[in-house]
Amino acid sequence: MRTIRDYQFTEPRDRGASVAIGNFDGVHLGHRAVIEMAREKGNGAPFGVLTFEPHPREFFAPDAPPFRLMSAKARASRLEKLGVERLFELNFNAALAALTPEEFARDVLTEGLGLSHVVVGADFCFGKHRKGKVSDLQRFGAEMGFGVTVAEILDQDGAQISSTAIRKALTEGDPRSAAAQLGHWHRIEGEVGGGQQLGRKLGYPTANMSIDGLHPPRFGVYAVLVDVLDGPHKGSYHGAASLGVRPMFGVNSANLETFIFDFSGDLYGATLSVGLVEFLRPELKFDGLDALVAQMDLDCAEARRILEAL
Repeated sequence: MRTIRDYQFTEPRDRGASVAIGNFDGVHLGHRAVIEMAREKGNGAPFGVLTFEPHPREFFAPDAPPFRLMSAKARASRLEKLGVERLFELNFNAALAALTPEEFARDVLTEGLGLSHVVVGADFCFGKHRKGKVSDLQRFGAEMGFGVTVAEILDQDGAQISSTAIRKALTEGDPRSAAAQLGHWHRIEGEVGGGQQLGRKLGYPTANMSIDGLHPPRFGVYAVLVDVLDGPHKGSYHGAASLGVRPMFGVNSANLETFIFDFSGDLYGATLSVGLVEFLRPELKFDGLDALVAQMDLDCAEARRILEAL
């Protein structure tokens, strides 16, 4: 998959693409339907996705609470797995935000990227102040020479599939409902950093990962699927993970601490993808370390049972 970040500097091999346009946070089933339409409309042209980084919501409200389901790197990885050939990940800045709907269609889609076809959701808005609607995009496409397909919003059991609904499920500690909409387990991906090695002293060494910038699922303990994406221990594992602020130890910055079953090795610096499968219990503060370890034993036994049944 080739990544293009500047619409003003494209190579001939990247022009003429059929693309799905959107933010694709989570790359859920609704997003995948739009992406698949772009593939079908390509007729042999390069097949791609047009998205923005940072997310426009982050650009306009940088101090708002984190809302993203996945980082840009994790999104790119997921899109590549879907067979996307071109990722047009445009830098969302003041200049791009100031383009009128017509300027966006002309300067970015037509003259800049030279797209042959675009697929958008029925609720797609574009241009300054989000004034452009799908009817405007269809008109510009007819005038400027690119095709437009509008995908209907995908429903599941009568409810609309959306990143907002997935965030709600995760906030409620319901990763299975989130996974039903995503089409895959909700995953937290990142590099393993150094910690205080408290878990190692308790017999439960953990891989610690930051969740900065991501929407925080309900704090607590989860049964998890773990993919080590690089390094000598690359592979797939089962585990249990604690997501939260570690109230036993007075640490207030939220992170994800994952204990991998039947594993021995150094994961510092490795990239992990941790899939949340089932919420086991909320984050608790125990009377002492013995009580904590006893509960961790129970958590791991329950996580093993759940994961072996998948």
